[in-house]
Amino acid sequence: MRQLIDLKVDYAFKLIFGKLGNERILIAFLNATLKLPKEDQITTVVLLNTELNKEYKEDKKSLLDIRAVTAEGVQVNIEIQLANQYDMEKRTLFYWAKMYTHQMHEGMAYQELAKTITINILDFNYIKQTRNYHSVFRLFEIEEGFELTETLEIHFMELPKLLVKWRERLVSPWEDALVRWLFLLEGSDDEEIFKTLEEIAMQDPVLNQAMEEWEKSSEDPEVREVYFARRKAILDEKAAIREAELRLLKAIKEGKEEGIKEGIKEGIKEGKEVGRRENKLEVAKNLLNRGMDIRVISEIVGISEKEVREIK
Repeated sequence: MRQLIDLKVDYAFKLIFGKLGNERILIAFLNATLKLPKEDQITTVVLLNTELNKEYKEDKKSLLDIRAVTAEGVQVNIEIQLANQYDMEKRTLFYWAKMYTHQMHEGMAYQELAKTITINILDFNYIKQTRNYHSVFRLFEIEEGFELTETLEIHFMELPKLLVKWRERLVSPWEDALVRWLFLLEGSDDEEIFKTLEEIAMQDPVLNQAMEEWEKSSEDPEVREVYFARRKAILDEKAAIREAELRLLKAIKEGKEEGIKEGIKEGIKEGKEVGRRENKLEVAKNLLNRGMDIRVISEIVGISEKEVREIK
C-alpha cells in the first residue's frame, strides 16, 4: 500500500471532499449521510470556502471545515476532529447558528431561511448514550416526540464506534454507502480496509475518483509539505489535551488543590486531599469555573451529573 496522506487530518479531508472539481465526491458523501429518498437526493452543490494551501501554511490554528449550499438552498457545514476538546455540542450549535443567520438579508422573511445542517466527524467516542456510530439530532417536543421544524439538523459520526461495528460484522462498506465513505478516512492506516475500498471502487465511479484524487494528492510534494505541517500541529494539540487530562486525573487522585485551580490546560502541581465529599464538591466547583463540561466533571470527580448541575 502506498504512503497515503491521512484523510482524518482536516487539510487532507478538504483536499478530497471540499475542492473545486470534486463536487461529485461531496454530493455522494452528503447523500449517503442524509439518507434522502432517491427522488430528493442532492444533485448540485456550491462550495463556499475552497481556499487551501496559502492560509494554512501561515495559520496552523485555522479551521478547515467544508461549507457548501445545495441547489435547494440547504446550508451544510462539515468538520472533522481528532481530539476531544469537550465542547462539541456548543461548537456545532455555534457554527449552525452562524450559517443559519448568515442567510438573512434586508427585506428577507424568516420563512425563507433554509435548512442548515452541521456534520461532525470525530476520531473519538463522544456520545455515551449509544453504540451507534452515526447520531442525528433535530428539534422535537420532549413528551410527544413531534418535530418543531426540520430547519436544524446536527450529525455526529464517531469513527471508533464504526470500526467496532465493522469488526463485529454489523456493518459493511459493500452495503452501506456511508460506511464506505467513512472507511476512506481509515484507509491509510488499515490495509484490509484500503483493499476493500479498491475492490468497491471498481464498481463505484465516484469512489474511484476519490481514491485517484487521494493518491494524486499524496504524491504532490507541495501538498505533503502543508499536510505534514498541519498534521504536526493537530497531533501536538491532541497530545497537549491528553497530557492535561492525565495531569488532572493524577491531581484528583493524589488530592492536589492548586492544580485543580490551574485547570486542564496549564497542568497540575500542588493540592490537598479530595477523598471526602466536601472536597469533591469543591473540586467540581473549580472545574465548573474553568468551563469544563458537566458530564466530564461527573466522571472525573465521581459525583452525579445532577449534583454538578446543582453546584452550577
